[in-house]
Amino acid sequence: MNKLTIYEYPKCGTCRSAVKTLKGLGRELDQRHIVESPPTAEQLKQLLTISGVELKKFFNTSGDVYRSMGLKDKLALLSEQQQLELLASNGMLIKRPIVTDGEKVTIGYKEELYKEVWGE
Repeated sequence: MNKLTIYEYPKCGTCRSAVKTLKGLGRELDQRHIVESPPTAEQLKQLLTISGVELKKFFNTSGDVYRSMGLKDKLALLSEQQQLELLASNGMLIKRPIVTDGEKVTIGYKEELYKEVWGE
């Protein structure tokens, strides 16, 4: 079983629940603090490609930083590369947790989905 990389914010209850579920499934984790060491724009591009979801799903649209920067109206004006660089510049803009094994990616936390995707 591959080790999973989880980008998380330790103070986030949802992230703690995700870690608990993954450990309960017997998964070994490489835990990365999403604010202290956010994924690079290049890493985010890889995650985006693997996930197959639209880039907007990577943004923490309910977060204070997203709202204070007024990104709701500005995102559409930015190129994909500019959006990736913006995400990489501030981990609080990234929807969390992000979990990957290099072949699959989940964004956010839903216990049923985790059991389905990561419960091998």
